Amino acid sequence: MNRPPLPFARPSIDQSDIDAVVSVLESGWLTQGPITRAFEEEFAQSVGAKHAIAVCSCTAALHLALESIGIGPGDKVLTTPYTFTATAEVIRYLGAEICFADIEGPSLLWDVDAVAQALEADPSIKALLPVHVAGQAVDMDRLLSVAGDRPIIEDAAHALPTDVRISGSWKRIGSVGKITCFSFYATKTITSAEGGMVTTDDDALADRMRLMRLHGIDADAWRRYREKGAWGYDVVAPGYKYNISDLHAALGRSQLVRADHFSELRTAIANRYHEALSELPWIELPVSVEHSSHCWHLYAARVRPNTIDRQTVIQALAEDGIGISVHFKPLHLHTYYAERYELKPEDFPVALDHFERAFSLPIFMDMSAEDVDRVINVLRQVPC
Repeated sequence: MNRPPLPFARPSIDQSDIDAVVSVLESGWLTQGPITRAFEEEFAQSVGAKHAIAVCSCTAALHLALESIGIGPGDKVLTTPYTFTATAEVIRYLGAEICFADIEGPSLLWDVDAVAQALEADPSIKALLPVHVAGQAVDMDRLLSVAGDRPIIEDAAHALPTDVRISGSWKRIGSVGKITCFSFYATKTITSAEGGMVTTDDDALADRMRLMRLHGIDADAWRRYREKGAWGYDVVAPGYKYNISDLHAALGRSQLVRADHFSELRTAIANRYHEALSELPWIELPVSVEHSSHCWHLYAARVRPNTIDRQTVIQALAEDGIGISVHFKPLHLHTYYAERYELKPEDFPVALDHFERAFSLPIFMDMSAEDVDRVINVLRQVPC
């Protein structure tokens, strides 16, 4: 009997989300305006940051963040090869050079020892760009220590809401590094369809990012037409078109209210997977670290070495209509990065090993108990 497909990810949209977007449509003001401002204020409060600047994507947030701290041609930024290309490509947008340090195996998070070695080998590295993976945070306490006076720009596309232990106390990601960048893409823990947010406690950096978000113009449209009542504006820098609309902000704002509840729902699914799959001899389940909470954006498992072929698992799930993904193909395996930086697969062996054995299972808020059991039953029947 054919069953309907079970997607790898799906946003959770309810009537409150629909009503929020419709209210903007009915207001007559669609682009960046009062709803965007409200979203920014509420997001800043939710993560404990002084400033939050809404943008059209996490990629835009990362670009603005690096530009605001003065990254430019010839500068070096250290990041992880185990991430989506957006993390690294924004470094190249500014003419800067990318340096990589490997991940730590079980957690898939940046290996702080490898970071320290990279900084010792090349003291000219100007900034660090860690990636919080799958819902857990890099050990920021240790990273802040090894970074010295270098600014840390966090890629937190997977990490809302996530808390990390700093000097014995817990802080929410978004209030830790110099600047933190979030994603609200359709598959993320909350969504605005497309969109992102950048947070900081630094007034000057916030001002710069707000300026560069919209063409380097000294006043946005809402302020010009609704508050100042004047048409005039001044371009003071060659900025970008990275603003978000009130339509997107309305959806993001509605979803933000449920962010912690969404995390609880995904955690319950992860716990069910843990309980049901731990007995399988061929699977390595994701691990949780002591220094971070886990919001379970991804459930990234692996096949154990010398057991079965990963494709056998992927094929079994696909035949039942279950969507999966692989996170991530390390950047040093992609043509551009391999050729520009003369990298070989074995240069970052931990990232390579995980990629060759990894598969991510469906985990999203609206998965039913039957959906979860469906995934589990297929995996239990995989021949080994």
